[in-house]
Amino acid sequence: MSARVGVITFPGTLDDVDAARAVTLAGGEAVSLWHGDADLKGVDAVIVPGGFSYGDYLRCGAIARFAPVMGKVVEAAKGGMPVLGICNGFQVLCEAGLLPGALTRNEGLHFICRDEWLKVESNSTAWTSRYESGAEILIPLKSGEGRYQASTEVLDELEGEGRVVFRYAGGNPNGSQRGIAGIASENGRVVGLMPHPEHATEPLTGPSDDGLGMFYSVLESVVSA
Repeated sequence: MSARVGVITFPGTLDDVDAARAVTLAGGEAVSLWHGDADLKGVDAVIVPGGFSYGDYLRCGAIARFAPVMGKVVEAAKGGMPVLGICNGFQVLCEAGLLPGALTRNEGLHFICRDEWLKVESNSTAWTSRYESGAEILIPLKSGEGRYQASTEVLDELEGEGRVVFRYAGGNPNGSQRGIAGIASENGRVVGLMPHPEHATEPLTGPSDDGLGMFYSVLESVVSA
């Protein structure tokens, strides 16, 4: 039986269909999860996709963290369920306390939409095991508030514990501290990143199929758990 990966839809979500397609391409079963339902439908992993949840009112991800479904996601993540936050989803995970730090307005205050090279700093997470450590992958980036920031203490902790998962390899497009593009939780089960791996699953429609490795990784992680 295929692993079941839930994909959440909030009002304003844009990339849920793309994330579900990526799960399917990797051989998993994508399960739709609605923001207003406190029910994960027995899934094995969860993706919090990109977009503008609740119109990004107040602050990106600040309202979404209180959605009924997120209460269940936080509970499941603390129990070891793999969770991936992409772009707005990364912001939601930070607001929910599953990942440290915050995402703020890009340096220069411009929305960025372009393909970016990322360096895989860690392949020991549930979402990156299919990559070679140090590999460079080409993934689209599209965000206005993707500048990762945290205290020096938190940054040093992330670096020291190998929890910086992705780093911008072709420059620092948004001014993120230490060029950080993605991080992981202490147990490596929760990962958040600003670029969009779901838009890099087929060379025909994306810059590469480099993003597919994240979805293969989590399916293998679930099967071997």
